[in-house]
Order: sequence, then structure tokens, then C-alpha cells
Amino acid sequence: MSKPAESAAATSDRVIRVPALARVEGEGGIAVFVKDGKALDAQVRIFEAPRLFESILRGRGMEEAPDITARICGICPVAYQMSACQAIESALGVELCPSLKALRRLLYCGEWIESHGLHVVCLHAPDFLGHASAIDMAAASPELAGRVRRSLKIKKAGNAIVERLGGREIHPINPRLGGFHRAPKPSELTSLLSDLNHARELAVELLSWVSTLPFPDYEHDYDFVALRHPTDYPMNEGRLVSSRGSDILMSAFLDHFEERQVPHSNALQCVKKADGGAYFVGPLARINLNFDRLPADVQTLAHSTGISWPNRNPFTSIVARAIEIVFALGEAIRLIETYEPPAQSFVPCPPRAGSGCWITEAPRGILYHRYEVDAAGKIVSAQIVPPTSQNQRQIEEDLIRYTPRVLDLPEAEATWRCEHVVRNYDPCISCATHFVRFERLS
Repeated sequence: MSKPAESAAATSDRVIRVPALARVEGEGGIAVFVKDGKALDAQVRIFEAPRLFESILRGRGMEEAPDITARICGICPVAYQMSACQAIESALGVELCPSLKALRRLLYCGEWIESHGLHVVCLHAPDFLGHASAIDMAAASPELAGRVRRSLKIKKAGNAIVERLGGREIHPINPRLGGFHRAPKPSELTSLLSDLNHARELAVELLSWVSTLPFPDYEHDYDFVALRHPTDYPMNEGRLVSSRGSDILMSAFLDHFEERQVPHSNALQCVKKADGGAYFVGPLARINLNFDRLPADVQTLAHSTGISWPNRNPFTSIVARAIEIVFALGEAIRLIETYEPPAQSFVPCPPRAGSGCWITEAPRGILYHRYEVDAAGKIVSAQIVPPTSQNQRQIEEDLIRYTPRVLDLPEAEATWRCEHVVRNYDPCISCATHFVRFERLS
């Protein structure tokens, strides 16, 4: 739907450029090339240095993967640990007991709560209210200052789950292949319930508030992609489905999607293999494809927002995240109240040669891991496809479609509105810059 970047740059008569994006994790910018009132092309320019995690993993023991991959991101380390563990367990033919699966789901709830809690108010809401930052927003009125404080209390409740189960809030050290180094006592989890119940009350009120934000009138027929579970709202398990009818096993991911290098980014872009098209992952995709998997009370709250579901307006992703906060807090409470300690904190994972893959739902969308291990348990190869790599092309296409709407505005405001388009996706740029392909010239 766009001209090649070189052609667009050469023929454009205006460029909307953001050298460094604010209120996103990592380092990147955007450029939108415009001619005669039309956007010819858009580039999400990720210039953060590639971090080569897939190369780091090669030759390391398979049991090191959870700790190494956690370092890819300080905001969503649990996602990397869960995808890594389950991909390698798949290669080894290891199956966990229900209690260990429940603990992993609880840990994931903590990450969703803390990540979404930070994004909704501190990173995204300022765009709708015309503020440069959460600090500026808090300074604007006592009500908004209270809003920021309450969102941080919600985030803190998520951090507490991760700390209790993971051993620390950032880069947890307790998860391992087969489960956990140590399973918590019931009393260690029930002590969290008071704060979690209070945080859920705050989250319900937060959902009501974000639903009143001024959303631009903008929709598109996206190809939403997410996991779908037979009974549960998806986190660690399920089949991969799309809004255009796809329904595949996790193991078929590479048959349908592929990573490509683009000149303007230090991150690979993942696109649909059949046509090179973009697709949309993350909370909005999950809600759209799994609304019926939300608990009845959460569905009622979602309907009370006045927003129809499924929804094709990417600016309402902030509401989808708020819905998931309410869900994750309720799910965490349920998992703690029904927790039965496992007989053992982990299932043994004896090494054997094989390969396996897995997908889990990181806060920002599906996270694919694939590993090949040898008979000694050493990692032969690794492939990691983060959510932001998968959303990059979709962000660029949004910029192409949306930019003509703002061209008559002053330059600063037009630029800011383009930034808002990017922040709808809560991109984690550091996650995306894990690898760059190099080709030998001869």
C-alpha cells in the first residue's frame, strides 16, 4: 500500500519526523513521507543497537534460557521466561501438573497488571489529554495527580505478585524449566489478597475513566491475531487464531509468518508469509478474539464502557488494556484463593535432542520462541519473535492511513498526533532489537 522508502523519500514534499519517540520503552523514531496531501510511506525507525540474544543463547545450557531471555526486557521478563520454558519443555516432552500451570498463570497476571498499569495512565493517557508526560498531567490538577497515584498502586500490586513468585520484581529468578525453584506456601500468597482486592476496585474505576477519553474517529479492517484457549482467557496456552479465519497450532507459526529485515530498522519485521501483509497483536486483538472467554462480570464491565466489542479503533487499545487489568486482578485473586501447592516445585527435565516452540501472550501480544537442543541439553539454535516486531509494519500502515487527517494542523500538533498512533501499540523497542541478519557480500 506504499511506495518503496527510497522512492517516497525522493518524491515527497513534506516529511513528518520524530527523531526520538517519547513514552515508549527503547529508542526509536518515525518518519512519514507526504506528497500532495497523501502519505507515500511511513517508517518506524528503530535505531537502538541490536542485542543478539539468539546468538547469546547458542551453546548455552537449556536451563539457562529462562534467566538469559528475561534480560531482553525489564517490563515483561515473565513473558520471555514463560515462552522459553514452555518451548524447551515442548522439545523435551515435559508436561506440568495443574498446580504448576496455575502458578505460571498467576505470575503472568502479575506482569500484565504492572505493565498495563504503567502504560494506561503514565504513557498513553497523556496523549488524549494534551500533556507531554504523566508528570505534566499530574501537575495539571489534583484529580489527575490522584489518577497517577492510583495507577501506580495498581502497578505495585502486579509487582508484588511477580516479586512473591519470581523472587524479585525485575528479571525474576525463581522460574525454571519444569516449574519453579521453590513453590510458595499458601500463606505467602493469601497475604497479597487485601492489596489485590483494593487494586481491583481501583482498576474498575480506572476502566470507567479511560472509557470517557476523547477517541479519534478512526477504524480499519485489521487482521487481529492472538491465542485462543478452549475455556480460558489466553495467556500461556491455546491455538493461534485471527479475525480473518486462521486457526492453527503454535507449531505452524513459521508456516504462516516470517521475519524480514528492512533498511530503516535494527529490528526484524514479522509479516504474513502469504502476502507480506501486516497484522495486529496485543490487548485489542485478545479482547476482540476472546471476549467470550472473559468472566461474566468483566464482560459486563466492558459493555458498560459504551464501546462495542469487537472494536477496530486502535485508539481504544487503552480501554482494552484497562479491561485486562480488571481481568488479571480478578484472575490473580481466584488463583490465590484456589491454590493448592504442588507435590514438587518442578518437573524434572532430563536433556534429549529435539526441537520445540511455544507462544504466550506478553502484555503487548503474542511472543514466539523456538529452540533446538542437543542430547546434552545445549541450545543449538534459538528464534525469538517479539510482539513489537510483529506490530511494526501495522504501525507504519496506521501512520500512512492516519497522517492525511492531521496535515492541516500546525507541525507540532501533527507530529504529536502521529506519535500517538505509535503509542496505541505500547511498543517495546528493546524487545524488538534482539537480532539483525547479516549477509556476506561477494
